[in-house]
Amino acid sequence: MNSGYLKEAALVIVFLISATVLIAYTNADLITSSYFFIDGQWPIGDQHPWKFLYKLDRTPSFLIAIIGLAGFVISFFRQEKRHWARPGIFLFLLLVIGPGLIVNATFKDHWGRPRPREIVQFHGKKEFLQPWQRGIDGNGRSFPSGHTSAAFYMTAPYFIYRKNNKQMARNWLIGGTIFAVFMSIARISQGGHFLSDTIWACGMVYLTALLLSALLKLDTPPVTSSVPDK
Repeated sequence: MNSGYLKEAALVIVFLISATVLIAYTNADLITSSYFFIDGQWPIGDQHPWKFLYKLDRTPSFLIAIIGLAGFVISFFRQEKRHWARPGIFLFLLLVIGPGLIVNATFKDHWGRPRPREIVQFHGKKEFLQPWQRGIDGNGRSFPSGHTSAAFYMTAPYFIYRKNNKQMARNWLIGGTIFAVFMSIARISQGGHFLSDTIWACGMVYLTALLLSALLKLDTPPVTSSVPDK
């Protein structure tokens, strides 16, 4: 990984730590969730578009990953599509490793942070924990947000286009981030996640994308070979 990737990764990590400290200091996790806890319920989360976003879940990200995998396979059979190989496998691996293995299988399933609707401050029975406080394995699936990580995955094409088509890259980054913000609101309004859960979900996916970009050398132009005329 070259120095550019390392500096970018360092900035993301500094942002995540700073945001976590600020949220803890201001009590923003509990304050943000309290706006949606009304008369002992989470009524806003049951309304559209938030309910629709919850049900939409990972469908858009699955579609992008499948398209990427298809492009990767096609690149082996069609000479003129060889340049699809690295971007295609990147799209597939990012979903599997980022939202899949890291966010859900590693942290969410085992970190043990109770959801907002499970803690005593919101009429639950469990103790509130900060993001860095690991709870009982299997006794809480709040940290980080799986839905938000899948939504932020929609920024994936940004890493493909950012060196050779900055406008296209910017569009995907902005669009995917907006989608992740709306998904985050949906999950917070439903008592499913805290603000910090959603921020870390995005950060984990971004860092995974950076690592895969470096390993797959996405910033390096693909080697093209000319097909001789018959």
